Amino acid sequence: MGKMFIIRRIVGGSMLPYLTPGKIVFGWHPSRLKIGDVVILFHDGLEKIKRIDRIDGDKLYVLGDNPLDSTDSRQFGFIDRNQVLARVVWPRV
Repeated sequence: MGKMFIIRRIVGGSMLPYLTPGKIVFGWHPSRLKIGDVVILFHDGLEKIKRIDRIDGDKLYVLGDNPLDSTDSRQFGFIDRNQVLARVVWPRV
């Protein structure tokens, strides 16, 4: 996949309090990922925005910042790195 710039609007409360519903985020296809990065990923036919909690080779464990309103790796387990579409570069979270 080549370099890709993505603009998305936050839907839902899984990333509260940092990313509120309606907020616009900008993402860039990452060359490297690290724990703490917020990423836009594709899982189960949907785009989701989550924070990387753990990295195990090419597998990522991702969590929403608001655990009471997030479907994340606690439910679906690790995701493959190639499911990441972009790392959120703005706003810095």
